[in-house]
Amino acid sequence: MAGDAGTNVALQTVSHVDLSRYIGRWYEIAKYPNRFERKCDRNVTASYAIRPDGKISVVNACTTREGKPTVSTGWAKVVDQKTGAKLKVTFFWPFFGDYWIIELGHNYEYAVVGEPGRKYLWILSRTPKMDDGIYAEVVSRLAAKGYDAAKLELMPQTP
Repeated sequence: MAGDAGTNVALQTVSHVDLSRYIGRWYEIAKYPNRFERKCDRNVTASYAIRPDGKISVVNACTTREGKPTVSTGWAKVVDQKTGAKLKVTFFWPFFGDYWIIELGHNYEYAVVGEPGRKYLWILSRTPKMDDGIYAEVVSRLAAKGYDAAKLELMPQTP
């Protein structure tokens, strides 16, 4: 990531996440390409729910290039109890990945998720289409966080 603006600065999360408001379905609007979504062609969603043990169930779904639905299930745990903005997620226990909420709409209408190494980035929305103005504002703030907006890949959400 050398050369990206802001990479020498520690990645900041939002100051507080109310997990009871965060759970539910999110639509992937854009992301950094990654190996675990390589089969996904469109309609990527992430659904979160609080489990009886206090952990968070994670169900990621998408449609492949062949038009087949695919689902991955995992779980997450909050690792920063003060803010609720830093989680660890696993789909292949005992291996966990960082899931840091680095932006969140005032009404939880969108979220930006990253991790301290800045290898991964997701822009999520509560609706299949994100307002163009909000998306442009989010993208305009990425460089200051050490992310390269040119690496973003839009994810189509189709009926």
